[in-house]
Amino acid sequence: MVSFNEKNTTALNHVVKELSDPKSYELVYHKPQLNEEMISVEAIREIVELAKEIIFPGYFGNNAVRADSIDFYMGVSVDKLFKLLVGQIKRGYCFSCNEDNCSDCNNCVVDAESIALSFIESLPAIRQKMAKDVHAMFLYDPASKGYGEIIFAYPAIIAITHYRIAHRLIELNVPIIPRIISEMAHSATGIDIHPGAVIGENFVIDHGTGVVIGETCIIGNNVRLYQGVTLGARSFQLDEHGNPVKGVARHPIVEDDVIVYSGATILGRVTIGKGSIIGGNVWLTQSIPANSRILQGKPRETLFDMGSGI
Repeated sequence: MVSFNEKNTTALNHVVKELSDPKSYELVYHKPQLNEEMISVEAIREIVELAKEIIFPGYFGNNAVRADSIDFYMGVSVDKLFKLLVGQIKRGYCFSCNEDNCSDCNNCVVDAESIALSFIESLPAIRQKMAKDVHAMFLYDPASKGYGEIIFAYPAIIAITHYRIAHRLIELNVPIIPRIISEMAHSATGIDIHPGAVIGENFVIDHGTGVVIGETCIIGNNVRLYQGVTLGARSFQLDEHGNPVKGVARHPIVEDDVIVYSGATILGRVTIGKGSIIGGNVWLTQSIPANSRILQGKPRETLFDMGSGI
């Protein structure tokens, strides 16, 4: 008689054989180039936290930093950020490498160092943009008590900070890492901003839950979005094999000084003219000129008194 343990062993061996069949894993197996280590999500999380410490000194990380020690503090943080970035960018190149006969990573190492330096040189500009975003949030949210509360507590600032970091890396042609950074914010806040979107200054997201901003969106200065707003695509172009064509401009252009209220959905490569207001729960798939007001129709009341109107 076959023992219970032997049955278990046989069953487990069968599963192992199935899972080891190349046909079963061809779409989900990652073959590393030159045995390079996989990207580290924890290291990328540390990169984002270091960038936040640098952008908002005293709020994150070492909150005991003082004006007379900030040079030392910045030096340590920037050096650590540079080294982490170089390592993860190189891993990102290897992760995304399509060279079947790749045998030399020296070029990738040089590129990773150059890109990490370019990113760090962008930090003053990123800080300036974030300061304007925080200021705009304070101006347009009567519930805010001050800049500190907004930086510490507002999910929109978390999402926008992640976006501005990730977008700069996209501009520098860093693979995979920007998307990981944006999805970290998405998971934490419920705000989904693709790092490929282009967003201007003084950007405000109020409440924020459920906001979606697509990859090819272009958003101007002084734009305000409320919860549940979708700036999405209407349809996808397909190639001759029926697969979606990548990189096509398919999301809205939102010009300066536009307000989009909660639950509104704007789809396709349409332009929302400067100074326009889009009301709550509006569904919009066409361009509108500057200073437009797009609102829902007035609701119709139907009284059901004694069965009337049923």
